[in-house]
Amino acid sequence: MIGVDDAWGQQVCTEITAANRRTIWPISARKALSRGVYGLEGRLYDATCERGVAEIADLTLARSLPGRHNWQNAAAAFAAVRALGVSVEDAARGLMSFPGLAHRMETIGTLGGVRFINDSKATNIDAARQAMASYPRFYWIAGGRPKSGIGCLSDLFPAIAKAYLIGEAAPQFARALEGHAPAEIAGTLEAAVAAAYADAAASGEEAVVLFSPACASFDQYADFEARGEAFRAAVHALAPAA
Repeated sequence: MIGVDDAWGQQVCTEITAANRRTIWPISARKALSRGVYGLEGRLYDATCERGVAEIADLTLARSLPGRHNWQNAAAAFAAVRALGVSVEDAARGLMSFPGLAHRMETIGTLGGVRFINDSKATNIDAARQAMASYPRFYWIAGGRPKSGIGCLSDLFPAIAKAYLIGEAAPQFARALEGHAPAEIAGTLEAAVAAAYADAAASGEEAVVLFSPACASFDQYADFEARGEAFRAAVHALAPAA
């Protein structure tokens, strides 16, 4: 299968199809396809067989697969296992029951209507963008050792209810957010989690606290796994006080 949501992938798919060298299934998370597998508005469709297009699953109900990038991942996974002979039913069941991966948009839990998302693996701006674009509004914990500025995320700033900034990047990120989204320099991850929870819970609405740092971890942690485990511990530490 080949993703066709970018010009390069579309060109490769067209060239291989024209050369008739092998069967190619295009996948997309941005448009309907006449053949292949695609995720559109959170629903997964199969157009790989003669019976036409069939809706396979409502991915908005899969807690571990939020966002357009995960719909593309789901389309690729479905196409791959179908090519190996897995039934439609089993493939769909596998997607909907997929628990997710640690530190990759991982739901840690929900406390008082506030859901905590561990995306410690987002060590750069592009990775953080995918997570941020998956939620209409969120309390953002970010920072660490920066690889770049966050100005290129400005289109997502309106979705930030408030930012809680940690590590070496905190002053730089605070300046970038000034006038666009409320932010505070929390310094440590533990302080950021506590402050984000307090504000999210006080909103009186179902809320998301998103830890997607957009930075390397090495100013405060050995690696992104250690940072993610620290986030998990900080969230669990909230429970007795809630």
